[in-house]
Amino acid sequence: MPTALFASGRGSNVAALHAHATRARSTRVESPDTLPPDAGLWIPTLVLSDRADAPVLARARALGCDARPIDPADAPALLRLLDEAGIRMVLLAGYLRMIPPEVVAAYRDRILNIHPALLPAFGGKGMYGRRVHEAVLAAGETRTGVTVHLVDEAYDRGDALAREIVPVRPDDDPDRLAARVLEVEHRLYPRVADHLARAIFEGRAPRPLDPLDSTHAPI
Repeated sequence: MPTALFASGRGSNVAALHAHATRARSTRVESPDTLPPDAGLWIPTLVLSDRADAPVLARARALGCDARPIDPADAPALLRLLDEAGIRMVLLAGYLRMIPPEVVAAYRDRILNIHPALLPAFGGKGMYGRRVHEAVLAAGETRTGVTVHLVDEAYDRGDALAREIVPVRPDDDPDRLAARVLEVEHRLYPRVADHLARAIFEGRAPRPLDPLDSTHAPI
């Protein structure tokens, strides 16, 4: 299943997603009986960024992906690009722009985003990256986490498919907290992408992967 990844920065989630998908497809060929049933159904073929100078573009090209800068507001051009590439699923991986409503409508229930907090808390426009972790610590929260959700026409408001809790330590600063949250992102996002790909493949609406808020990262 050809999949497009959107990113605005370094692309660590892009690299993690690509590594997972490549490994799963190889295993499906060589040892299919050892592979979870949802794995190996999708592969990143297109990486898009709203920034022409984003490091993710060079990183994606080094991985063998078609990687291009885009005008994030040009919905017709974006739809043409996705259609020409045969894209069936879209994964936002540190993408800081709103997806045009025309694209959301065309890919309804086929676009995922990952957010470094337990939505709806600490979400919405302007809440990304370090800002989220600073806000979590300023609020005195004892836990934060990761949410993977479907994308709709509003920032961070689509239905959640998975969450994982990350405890906040007394000695945390934004950098330490961000590093632990990122480890969870790299593990959780590929799993939810597999889950959504299976739903798309079977022509059904996606369901939450696990009971929400039931999983915990190690302290």
